[in-house]
Parts: sequence; C-alpha cells; structure tokens
Amino acid sequence: MAQPYEPNRPDTSVEEMDADAARAEIERLSGLIADADIAYHSNDAPEIPDADYDAAKRRLKALEHRFPDLITSDSPTGRVGAPASDGFGKVQHAVRMLSLSNAFEDAEITDFDERIRKFLGLSATAPLAYTAEPKIDGLSLSLRYEGGLLVSAATRGDGSVGENVTPNARTIADIPDRIDIDGVVEIRGEVYMSHDDFSALNARGSDSGAKTFANPRNAAAGSLRQLDPTVTASRPLRFFAYTWGELGKPLGSTQMGAIARMSQLGFQTNPLTTICDGPEDMLAQYRKIEATRASLGYDIDGVVYKVDDLKLQDKLGFRSTTPRWAIAHKFPAELAWTVLEAIDIQVGRTGALSPVARLRPVTVGGVVVSNATLHNEDYIAGRSNTGESIRDGRDIRVGDWVQVKRAGDVIPKVVDVDLSRRDASSRPYVFPATCPECGSDAIREAGDAVHRCSGGLICPAQAIERLKHFVSRGAFDIEGFGAKQVELFYNDTDLPIREPSEIFSLARRDAANLPKLRNRDGFGERSVAKLFEAIEARRVIPLARVLFALGIRHLGETGAAILARHYGTWVAFETATTRATVGSGPEWDDLTSIDGVGDVMAASVITAMQQEAERASFDRLVAELEIQAAEKTVVFTGTLEKMTRAAAKARAESLGAKVAGSVSAKTDLVVAGPGAGSKAQAAEKLGIEMIDEDAWLRLIGDA
Repeated sequence: MAQPYEPNRPDTSVEEMDADAARAEIERLSGLIADADIAYHSNDAPEIPDADYDAAKRRLKALEHRFPDLITSDSPTGRVGAPASDGFGKVQHAVRMLSLSNAFEDAEITDFDERIRKFLGLSATAPLAYTAEPKIDGLSLSLRYEGGLLVSAATRGDGSVGENVTPNARTIADIPDRIDIDGVVEIRGEVYMSHDDFSALNARGSDSGAKTFANPRNAAAGSLRQLDPTVTASRPLRFFAYTWGELGKPLGSTQMGAIARMSQLGFQTNPLTTICDGPEDMLAQYRKIEATRASLGYDIDGVVYKVDDLKLQDKLGFRSTTPRWAIAHKFPAELAWTVLEAIDIQVGRTGALSPVARLRPVTVGGVVVSNATLHNEDYIAGRSNTGESIRDGRDIRVGDWVQVKRAGDVIPKVVDVDLSRRDASSRPYVFPATCPECGSDAIREAGDAVHRCSGGLICPAQAIERLKHFVSRGAFDIEGFGAKQVELFYNDTDLPIREPSEIFSLARRDAANLPKLRNRDGFGERSVAKLFEAIEARRVIPLARVLFALGIRHLGETGAAILARHYGTWVAFETATTRATVGSGPEWDDLTSIDGVGDVMAASVITAMQQEAERASFDRLVAELEIQAAEKTVVFTGTLEKMTRAAAKARAESLGAKVAGSVSAKTDLVVAGPGAGSKAQAAEKLGIEMIDEDAWLRLIGDA
C-alpha cells in the first residue's frame, strides 16, 4: 500500500542514500505517483499539486538512474497516463499516444537543443527550426476519421488503450463530423474549457447544489468522460488540434505545415504557434506566451517545443514513453502573471481593514485564483512596515499586470508588478480613511501595520466576522453552522443571530423556531433537527475553546489553551481579568507571569473583559453554556489509527488538558487504541473512564 502524500516531507538527497533507503523511497514514490495518475487521468480529481507530482517523478527518475538494479517492471517512469476506465468501451490506438518530457529551467532548453544536434550530427551553427506552441492544460483526445467520417474518439488512457468517448466528442462544436480527406486520418489534440465557460458552469452548479470543479482542466475532463452524452452536450467544451496518429498520407513535410493543413480541414489550431530559430528564440517565445497567459481565456501550463522538420522527427524517433524531438517547458507552478482589476477592502473581526486584490482569473498551482492578499497600505505602496523599500519601491495600482504566488494551501498573494505594462493614466492607490462597511473612522495607530475600524459592535462586518470565528474549527465548530449560515442568520429578519449567545437561544426555543426554519432554502425538518442537535452538543465545552471563540484580539488558539490551563475555570479567569489593571497590580503580575503571555496579549484580554458592551455579550453566552474546567489529565495508550501520538498530545494540550505518560488516581481519561495493555488494565482497576479513538475525536470536535 502506498504511503500517504506528505507535502512537507524532509527528503534525504539521492546522493546520500544507500540501496536499502533508495528501495524504500522508490516504493513510496511509485505508490504516490500511481495513486496520483489514477486520480488525475481516471477520476478527473487530482489529489496533489502538479508541481509536487513533477518533483516526485523527477526524484524517482534520479533514484532509478543511480540504482538501476532497483527499477521495477511497473515503474511509473515507464508508463503513460492511467488504464482506461471500465465504464467505457476500449479503443486500441494504432499509434501510441505518448507523453512529453518536461523542462523547468532555461538551461534545460539549451541542453535539449544540444542533444538534438548531437543526435543528428549537426553543428551548433547549423540551421535547425523548432515550433513553439502553448501547452494546453486539458484532456488529450484522438479522433479517427475514415473516408472523411469521424468513426471514433478516444482518450489517451495508458497510451496504448484509451476510452471510447465518441458520442461525447460528437457534441463538441470544434470537432467536425466530416473532413475533406480520404483514407485514415487520426487528429489529436486537447479538450479544454474557457475561463468564462468554467466560471459559468461552476456558478450554475453552486446555485443548483451540483458538483463544482477546482479548475477548467478538471471540468473539461469530467465533462468529456460522462457516460451520458447529453451531459457532455450541456457543457461548453472546446478542442485544439496540434498533432496526429495514424495517417494514410502525410499532412505536410513540417510540423508547422501539418498544423496549417489541420486548420484547412476545419480544426481549431492555436494561433500562438510559431517557428523559432534555436534556444534564444524558443525562450523569447516562452516569455511572450507567459506574459499573455492570463489574457488567453483558457489554461496553459507551459510551452511545447518540437523539431519542425518531420523527416528529422522520424530520424530522432522515440524513447520508451516520450519523443526525442519534443519537450514541454513548464511554467513555475506557483507563479502566474495577471491583471489587477480592483482593490477591495475587507473588514475583519478585530476591525482590521485588509486590502484584497480582485484579479483576472488565472490558474496557479492547479487552482483558479481570482483574489489575492495585498497585506496592508505599506505593501501596496512598495515599502515595509518600517519604511524600507520592497519590490525596489514599485507600488501596486489598479490595472497593473501583477505576479501572483500560491504555495500549497497558503492564501495567494501579489508579489510583483510589471511597470513596463503600466498604463500611463494610472494613479497610486489611496488607502481609505473610513470603514467601507459602517463609515466609522479607520485609524492606524503608531506601530500598527493596519488601519482599524473604530465602529466596534456597530460595524456589521466585524460582527459577522466574529460570528464566523466563533463557529470556526478551533472554536465551537458547530456541525452544519458555518460561515454561510452565519451570514444567512445575521441578515435574517425573523430569526436574527447577531451575537454568539443567540445561536444557543435559537436551539433552546426549538419548538417555536422549528416551523420558521423548516420552509427555508436548505432547511428541511431533518436538517433543522440536526442543526439543533449540533448546537446542543456544544453547550458543554472546554474552557480553552470558549476563550479562543471569544475573538479577543491577540488571543489565539495557543494562548487560549495557556490561559485555560493557568486559570482552570471560567469563574477564576473572569474574576482575575475583571479585577486586573493594565500595567500594574497582583492580577496583572499573575497574568503576565504566565509563560507565553506577554504584555500585549494581557492588556487585550483585560480590555475585552472590562468593556461594558463586549462583557455583556460574553455573559449572555456563558449563561447558555456548561464550561468544562481545564487541567484534565489524559493518557493515550495503544495504537492510534487516525492521528499520530504527537498530534493527539498537541490537540489535547491545545484544549487545556495535561497529557501524562502513565495512569494514576489523578488520571481523568484514558484513550485506548488497539493493542492497549497495562495502562488500560490500570484504568479499569482504578475505575477511570476509558474511550476509544473515535469517541475521543467526537469529544474534541475533530470527528
């Protein structure tokens, strides 16, 4: 069984590995790549980013190169795509559909040219033309025509056998049913979906509760591989032709000539395809295509270079899975250029005004990005919080071409701007001095990097964001009551929820509220009952979760756990912080003496607990709850199957519990997995509560 994907796994270098370590790593990578191939090619649901997949494959190739005796017969490096799905008929490709080798650095393109010349016996100065074309990020398709009629359409599959999707392909407007040519002709290319059509498809899916897609490639693949052709017909698919399989007679003598012939036959070919004279021209075209990527209206993930002369292609031939005469120059997976169409200001739960870039949609790291963070006023102006220049002092303006970075699950951010493409009429962005939600002054205090709305509880944006924080995963985590429900209830006139306590009063008066909810969109009798049950289940809750959920500025999840462990109960916490004076006194000294609590956090907590309106809101919430005292002692024993022992310990401590290594009379709870031995026996003898891992996950809200 393949080991799970670990995006941040610290890998030992290939050069440092011995044969045993290499064997284990080859097994891990082979399993990871095999699973990823099935997810991408067969299920149309990629599970890892393209960049991580490419890195895994490069590492596997490096290991196999260093340890050739460890290469297995079913190695992913010798395989193309994934087996055809059983849901479709099979088509045997007359000419195999191969993949392309990848390049990521400019130097690799120079190396590619040198290898070609060496293989052909050409000097460095001999003329050698290449084509350069955008690499469409879609689903490969082979169309077979006999006597001018379309007789079959097949996906790549494993390169030798593909899925028969002929009825679906016939619904695509770019694919002609008939072409003016005799004999056998196999036209190959890429099925894709435009950005606008993708957005419209997802909008319809969201409105109707149907499936939505992460990116246009997934949408195109999922649409083409429908068992019902009428579903495919309802999806806006397109097709670019760029190569061929079996031919009765050649389409031309050059790659460029053959593409022109396909266009004459009625196929869409990419207008950016051009002839290049050597690596410098190829790289210049790469830069040009990369710069216009966001304005194309469809996804590309690189540029493909091919030797233009077809006789030379024949002479160069193929490796086991890739042609020698072509290579794909991939774009950096985490970076893309696009247009900044607007800057919006969002107001957070602490009143912070955060600028958000509204972008022309572009796919970055496998996800369509249309929003990115701009951090704060200084970042937009091209300076750090201390006044030093960033981006060489280049400011960011609406209408600019900007570079966006997205790494893993990190929020996308704007990292650079292209001044050469800036409109002469553009003006510097002026940060607002008032809150866009409530009109209150937006104040930037000395030493603070952000402007904050001074409206407090009268600001609806702050109230909504605080409610969203309250129901978030690390806080109350009420099943079925997320950000969407917060906005729904906040703006409701019949059952308004404007503060956390009202969530619980909604469920407490369920007899009166049930009929009001039952006939609303998304709420039936069963879903309302489940919502009320989920709310009731959170009336009993650990102190650490309550403190974090309050949304006090500077008090995060870790700080809440620290305070919960120190004070133990809500009463003790409330008493101390209500009596405290910021900067002096025994309560202040006690609070700031806690390891992990500084003056800023302490002052923020005291201020929040002593503000009349905010404190009244806290009191109304606490009246609805049974807050569990902290400092419970938990012991983990046996094998945990759904989280590591370290993760379980960290989670328990984050909730204010103490994790012990042995069972004693002071132990409050034992979590026992398979193989629990003496600790479980000791717990039984002492009459200590013992639960399994699933019960533990339900208890802490991580089930």
